Amino acid sequence: MDQRNGLVHIAELVPRGSRVLDLGCGSGAFLAELRSERGCRGIGVEIDDALVAQCVQRGVQVLQLNLEDGLSLFDDDSFDLVLQIDTLQNLRHTEQLLRETARVGHQAIVSFPNFAHWPNRVSVLRGRMPVTKALPYQWFDTPNLRVGTFADFEQLARRCGLRVLDAFGLHVGGRINRWPNLRASTAVFKFERA
Repeated sequence: MDQRNGLVHIAELVPRGSRVLDLGCGSGAFLAELRSERGCRGIGVEIDDALVAQCVQRGVQVLQLNLEDGLSLFDDDSFDLVLQIDTLQNLRHTEQLLRETARVGHQAIVSFPNFAHWPNRVSVLRGRMPVTKALPYQWFDTPNLRVGTFADFEQLARRCGLRVLDAFGLHVGGRINRWPNLRASTAVFKFERA
């Protein structure tokens, strides 16, 4: 994702003053921006030592946890919004974490690289795994455990009993509403429990 511009579109989905849980918060930069620009308060969850240290330097509350262990630390409806920005593709138990996300937050926003983006399709037709800005790794050196598409997530959301409130794609920082499964390098969904 073109981080700076793409995050602007995601931030627009975050209600002002929300209690936010950011799963896989990285350096905490986005959570810090939500705090200063939208009056949100929240907690980040990150596993990487160096990124946890960056969160602390930014003044972002952070817990060092492995998301694969679930979210049992948090009560039902503890947060107004749960974020998973470019996190799902790195998890083994995606369905379980989506259900947990919906349990601890009234609403959630997820984003992930859209493998169905047309340049990725062309690359696969040529017999090669794609390497793009959204999927910047060689197939043998990727932290991504899985790839997904815009259409796949819609199906998974139904399976998990989630109601999609908004869905769009991102490409080069711009919002893609028309044919996002084909035209967007990143998929974005806002959802709640059905």
